[in-house]
Amino acid sequence: MKNAEAIGISRRRFAIGGLSTGAALLAAGTLLGEGFKPASSKADSAELPAIQPGTNTSFASLKQIDAGLLNVGYAEDGPPDGPAVILLHGWPYDIYSYVDVAPMLAAKGYRVIVPYLRGYGSTRFLSNDTFRNGQPYVLALDIVNLMDALKVQKAIVAGFDWGGRTADIMAILWPERCKALVSVSGYLIGSPEANKKPLPPRAELQWWYQFYFATERGRAGYDEYRRDFAKLIWQIASPKWKFDDATFDRTAASFDNPDHVAIVIHNYRFRIGLAEGEPQYDKFEKQLAQLPTIAVPTITLEGDANGAPHPADAAAYRQKFTGKYTSRIITGGIGHNLPQEAPQAFAQAVMDVDA
Repeated sequence: MKNAEAIGISRRRFAIGGLSTGAALLAAGTLLGEGFKPASSKADSAELPAIQPGTNTSFASLKQIDAGLLNVGYAEDGPPDGPAVILLHGWPYDIYSYVDVAPMLAAKGYRVIVPYLRGYGSTRFLSNDTFRNGQPYVLALDIVNLMDALKVQKAIVAGFDWGGRTADIMAILWPERCKALVSVSGYLIGSPEANKKPLPPRAELQWWYQFYFATERGRAGYDEYRRDFAKLIWQIASPKWKFDDATFDRTAASFDNPDHVAIVIHNYRFRIGLAEGEPQYDKFEKQLAQLPTIAVPTITLEGDANGAPHPADAAAYRQKFTGKYTSRIITGGIGHNLPQEAPQAFAQAVMDVDA
């Protein structure tokens, strides 16, 4: 398979049985790329103080603002005139993935903005008539609209899962708004057409929930059991993360958003070509389907115990980053929810990509 096919979003070729040789080298501490100062696989304690994950349970402030089609809920910390950092969560997670990251960056002088994506937490559609669209492009457009509303011209964008894909899309389509990028699992761009290609059974098994969501039974089941569903995904995606009930419950409240199920179901159906997006965005989806390169300074991260589908080897997508670039494996049993499981390492990456 050609590299351009191997590195796409969602249902392309992912790790299904251990690290490849290239990834094993990364796990041993080797960094791919150049342009940033050397760093260990764990955060450099000389730069940031050590922190026990879960130290913080709340944010400095929670706010609301109209932006585009939404009234966006977001956490904010740090000086209002500091360099902006936007931290983007995934599914089934929320802003509390960054509850320890935000104060560390704020203490270093950054203005930290952590929005609830559409369909999560306190973010709401301004109109009941708006189509509940979950296609990846519109998630990125939401963040650009949020930047406009907050009068943020340029920011470091960082994320994982849906948030990593959203940050990647922003870096491709709005590079003038992205000072730098931190993306867990690297290059997550793809297209519904490419994702129609079947994978071997063991690889398809990892996407069981995507097939479940393709059915009306799956929509109803997710609606009824959304908390149980999310907890199961957390356990599978981060098998060594020993989160407690209070940690889970803080995030699970976000899934009570009245649009949550509609957004999640449409996102996964769109990504495998089972649901249509909105036609005014077709030209941007076609552009993304070409798998464009990313030129902004980038650090990609991966946990050494990520149980979610993810690219098997960072070297496979190295060519998609044409600017200053480094890839890091974060060791210590770190799973898919990397910023919450390893907040110091994530915050360090944000600071280093800004160096």
